[in-house]
Amino acid sequence: MKKTNLIVMALSALVAFGFSSCAKKTQVVINGVQDLSGKTLGCQAGTTGELFIQEEVEGATLKSFKTGIDASLALKNGAVDAVVLDELPAKEIVKRNPQLKIVDAEFATEEYAIAVRKGEAELLSAINGTIKNMKNNGVYENLVNTFMPVEGEIELPQDITSGSTDVIRMGTNAAFPPFEYTLGSKVVGFDITLSQMIARDYNKKLEVVDMSFDGLIAALQSGAIDFIASGMTATDERRKNVDFSEPYYTSKQVVIVRK
Repeated sequence: MKKTNLIVMALSALVAFGFSSCAKKTQVVINGVQDLSGKTLGCQAGTTGELFIQEEVEGATLKSFKTGIDASLALKNGAVDAVVLDELPAKEIVKRNPQLKIVDAEFATEEYAIAVRKGEAELLSAINGTIKNMKNNGVYENLVNTFMPVEGEIELPQDITSGSTDVIRMGTNAAFPPFEYTLGSKVVGFDITLSQMIARDYNKKLEVVDMSFDGLIAALQSGAIDFIASGMTATDERRKNVDFSEPYYTSKQVVIVRK
């Protein structure tokens, strides 16, 4: 009789402990930027999202990842509470992962631009000329509609070549759809087609060099690549190390959370 009572008491204690443990687990609720304080936040290393978390979010634990896709996987697995990422790549991630969603949050806009080495005036002028011509003759609008269709899937345009054998190397991080991503073994995207047009107008053969985003500026400075087209925001900090073209796209940061 005493043994049975002891077993019952032990089981009761375990059940009570289980309920107590469950009660202590609170669900993380993030409805906007105001809820990010004190949370564990993911981002892509070297991006403006990382800078935002470091400078603007009080008490946050920052976890930086090689790509936004890696950060979203950590979010799905519960390793982070939310991910701060550029709007269009975030939309692509959510589209492919129905467990995730973008919260309604207001962020300051940012402008993407092409980066070149300091003092590369001739190349910079050529890039600006291509961007200006594209916007004036309707090619830019067509390119936006191609890679950011309101409905349907992306239909990749044909490659644009110059016929030159003189190579110009463009550095990018091909994990940022629809601006740059891999399709099979090929790197494609908005920035790739834009860079093909830049190379054609500059009478060069484009070579795409895929690398980590946070290594792009160092590669440019060392001469490993000739320019960067990778959804890179022209920040004051980056302007200390590189020269930027005129902006070619305006974006904003968003917050991704689990549903």
